[in-house]
Amino acid sequence: MKKLLLFLLMLLATNGSYAQKTKIKTKGAASAVQGQRWSVEKANAWYKMHPWMSGANFAPSTAINQLEMWQADTFDPTTIDRELGWAEAIGFNTMRVFLHSLAYQQDPKGFKQRLDTYLGIADKHHIKTILVFFDDCWNKNPQPGPQPAPKTGIHNSGWMQDPGDIISRDSSKFIALKPYVQDVLRSFGRDQRILFWDLFNEPGNSDKFNTSLPLVRNVFAWAREVNPTQPLSIGLWNWDFEALNKYQALNSDIVTYHNYDEAPAHQRIIELLETHGRPLICTEYMARPRNSRFANIMPLLRKQNVGAINWGLVDGKTNTKYQWDVPIADGSEPVEWFHEVFRKDGTPYRQDETELIKKLNGK
Repeated sequence: MKKLLLFLLMLLATNGSYAQKTKIKTKGAASAVQGQRWSVEKANAWYKMHPWMSGANFAPSTAINQLEMWQADTFDPTTIDRELGWAEAIGFNTMRVFLHSLAYQQDPKGFKQRLDTYLGIADKHHIKTILVFFDDCWNKNPQPGPQPAPKTGIHNSGWMQDPGDIISRDSSKFIALKPYVQDVLRSFGRDQRILFWDLFNEPGNSDKFNTSLPLVRNVFAWAREVNPTQPLSIGLWNWDFEALNKYQALNSDIVTYHNYDEAPAHQRIIELLETHGRPLICTEYMARPRNSRFANIMPLLRKQNVGAINWGLVDGKTNTKYQWDVPIADGSEPVEWFHEVFRKDGTPYRQDETELIKKLNGK
């Protein structure tokens, strides 16, 4: 917590003089950013235009990872439609969804058509979408084609980094991702079905630390060149990463963050991040055995008008009902689910939770 306080004091000291239009000096980045970071006033006006945001990080239960969700052979609009219907029924209005560059590279036109199909299904269920480009979490060598089967009882055993360990550290290689990012942004950068762009999930994770900073700088630069109408953000998640946190916070239009702590610690994070003066959206929370639950965290976020996006919607191939680093070798039911709201048949894991979610969402 002391690291977070020092980080925020540093931001307050620099924020007033920080240029809204910046030049990116990273090797391979665009020479100048054409779009501008939103003003505090514009960011808050945007937030007031939307109802309180609540929802989940979403992959259909039939997809083990981003590639299985988006590749042509395994894209599953029937399951997506059914499961987003369950989300709509409890009042969720927002889903955070991960893309993958390899799925785009296989078939750019088809990828964008599938993304449009997904957005159409979500819109039918009155759900807006947060789209995530890159990710430093879990398996470091993504491969296109058939994806691995889930490992029994292991949390997120098949989730893939994007772009992967070697490419993400090498600017001479990751510069090839610029056309992907900009094509998707140009195709959907004025699409009202998209809430905002989450450019990079948990940069520095998987022991990458500051080696991910050049790609963070570049993806902001690429996105500002396109200048979409939706805001840009990269969520804060590890308070030890001073350089990453500073860059993410000073270049994001809205403040997004992850927190899996219990209520008092989460409250303190909110109070500290509020000093930034921008809208707050928690894009990952809810891990029951850590006492981050719907019962104690979601009412807190609602009261503070902080967007609430938990991890997981339906128990499926990601196996995220199992806890981080606590495998169950025979795949039996955990004593308490780590994530997820619904079972595969659409029944709630806990009826009291879904009743609370409905109440907080005004259903």
